[in-house]
Amino acid sequence: MNERVLLITGASSGIGAATARAAAEKGYRLVLAARSGEKLDALADEIGRQQVVTVSCDVTSMDDQRAMVEQALAAFGRLDAVFANAGRGGSPGGFSEADHEQWKDMLLTNVYAVGLTLQATLPALRESRGQVLLTGSAAGRATIPGSMYSASKWAVTGIGYNLREELRGTGIRVTLLEPGMVDTPFFDEPPTHAMKDTDIANAAMYALDQPAHVDVNEILVRPTPAVE
Repeated sequence: MNERVLLITGASSGIGAATARAAAEKGYRLVLAARSGEKLDALADEIGRQQVVTVSCDVTSMDDQRAMVEQALAAFGRLDAVFANAGRGGSPGGFSEADHEQWKDMLLTNVYAVGLTLQATLPALRESRGQVLLTGSAAGRATIPGSMYSASKWAVTGIGYNLREELRGTGIRVTLLEPGMVDTPFFDEPPTHAMKDTDIANAAMYALDQPAHVDVNEILVRPTPAVE
């Protein structure tokens, strides 16, 4: 296990950072990517620099994503798992009044960038017969009035299903994580019964820890409803 290399996008906070900590405890070598180099450096110092490479990366840029993979391979020589976790929320106002520029930024990050991560990392994953994890959402399985964010996560669900079919027979596993509400910087005021980022990190590690002949396709994780 301690030879495995895990790359995480959106690794500077929330689910990405929690998964990095959980993976480090199991001996994974880590490639942590995000826009915020300062936050990544703090996380790397916390985990231990000997097993971490940090990469400042705009996930909407293919040049950045390819450079990310090049740095990962230069440092560790392989990639065994990729967690396409980077994402962002949208704008309030529904389809009638939302800020369309925020829509654009969100869709580029939540959908287009996931495709870029896959295209950049799949050659290395084919070599290792590795694993892909995608951060979808419970919102990608539900109808939420006026929510472009929900629509973007429906797209991630589709990416997961379609990628799995493309890779059938290659040995590469594809896991779609679908969290409900999690207490992360994503929400300004999450309810008291929201899950912790470590709850989703535990789900990610469950999928990663399975033997090669076990492919965990989807994990839908919701908070237990508040006690009335």
